[in-house]
Amino acid sequence: MQLKALSIRQPWAWLIVEGWKDIENRNWWTNFRGRFYVHASKTFDVEAYFALSRRADLNLDLPARAEFHRGGIIGAATLVDCVHQHESGWFEGPFGFVLADHQRLKFVPCRGALKFFTVGFTD
Repeated sequence: MQLKALSIRQPWAWLIVEGWKDIENRNWWTNFRGRFYVHASKTFDVEAYFALSRRADLNLDLPARAEFHRGGIIGAATLVDCVHQHESGWFEGPFGFVLADHQRLKFVPCRGALKFFTVGFTD
């Protein structure tokens, strides 16, 4: 079975598969709905990592930067809607991919791509 995947920078990808982040912000609209793999890109958002580590209100137990998987599939989620606004504290827009059914998977190295891309293996 082939599933779509979406490449997301760490630590954002980790937040999604661990169930913390229920929306993925993008600057483009999608008609896609359904299950997709969460691909952790090779790029790491260091600024976001330090900002998240200072947010006591989230009570996150972030892994050390070196422990984040990058350059492969780390989980799956279901995209249930694409919105222009949302009540989630994670929404920054201009578009938000509303996510559900997060699942952490065993890391599988995989090359990423822009927007949704197809991968040909199963979980």
